[in-house]
Amino acid sequence: MKLTILGATGSIGVSTLDVVARHPDRFEVVALTGHSQVDVLAAQCRQFRPAYAVVGRAADAQKLAQLLADAALKTEVLYGPDALAQVASLPEVDAVMAAIVGAAGLPPTLAAARAGKRVLLANKEALVMAGAVFMAEVRRAGALLLPIDSEHNAIFQSMPHNYAGDMARGGVRRILLTASGGPFRTTPLEVLTAVTPEQAVAHPNWSMGRKISVDSATMMNKGLEVIEAHWLFNAPVDRIDVVIHPQSVIHSLVAYEDGSVLAQLGNPDMRTPIAHALAWPERIDSGVAALDLFAVAQLNFERPDLVRFPCLDLAYRALRAEGNAAAVLNAANEVAVAAFLDCRLPFLGIADLIAATLDAVPQADLPDLAAVLEADRQARAAANAILTRRSNRKSP
Repeated sequence: MKLTILGATGSIGVSTLDVVARHPDRFEVVALTGHSQVDVLAAQCRQFRPAYAVVGRAADAQKLAQLLADAALKTEVLYGPDALAQVASLPEVDAVMAAIVGAAGLPPTLAAARAGKRVLLANKEALVMAGAVFMAEVRRAGALLLPIDSEHNAIFQSMPHNYAGDMARGGVRRILLTASGGPFRTTPLEVLTAVTPEQAVAHPNWSMGRKISVDSATMMNKGLEVIEAHWLFNAPVDRIDVVIHPQSVIHSLVAYEDGSVLAQLGNPDMRTPIAHALAWPERIDSGVAALDLFAVAQLNFERPDLVRFPCLDLAYRALRAEGNAAAVLNAANEVAVAAFLDCRLPFLGIADLIAATLDAVPQADLPDLAAVLEADRQARAAANAILTRRSNRKSP
């Protein structure tokens, strides 16, 4: 199988390459992309020798090209958004790992779907921002969409064989998305006002990037996953529940009409869903240790507290609103999280800024990618304007 890995230098990309390296007879890397981590990308190119490497800017492309020339590699170096779409839709590529975080990952992921590839979806924004548009392209092109998020991959594994998007026909009653609760599940509410970025990115179970770690701390990550599950499995919003499960051993569950509940369990390591999607419908070694139930000893479950986690409630609100609301939610969250990580917004201000942006941007339909990107632009502009006004009010 020939692969393009979008976001190769991030945590998902690195884990993907770890699995690929264990099976050199099964997988060949055709293209790797990394926005600005040139040295990391160069090292990956030296190991996997792809035909193409893509970075974000011309200056980084020049630096990468020199590093690869010094290593006597013939890898062609490209840069910019068009290059991402190009390597995602190369005729010789069989599968695309879509692991670019945020809205920037939408266009190349959509390009892979339009080209009819096996799309290994780790970029949840593709469905959060453009669910209807994206799924229409998947169906039109006959692409194979396999979820990489541990929760959605668990649901995929727990759904009926050959599930085709009809919960009633499959006898499915509910989808249960598990959530760890992040680092502040039991933190007193009054303490959350002083949370620092370093505290927010310290996830108790998973090793992730800074943005997604903050999303886990606010549980916006779970809200985005609710929206993603809606599109992936054609599930009505009122039949998707979130269950806090601190051990992160059960990755999600599917409840059936006969009273059965099927779950997928495993150690919290993203190489498991990556290996599952790479080899599906077969199973291959992922490098992840087998789950030791005796060491786990117990499994706990809690209802999410929407006072503690208002971002989760905002995500349900956006999904019910339909139209551009989810795209606005996603864009506002990206602005808010970036401001928090830059110490320009308090932790509890993240949800407040998202709610204000949802109120500020008029509701609209999203018939195509251009409309999706315009909604994203409007939401970012609105969120930044609100952030600036609030900062000015606080200035002496």
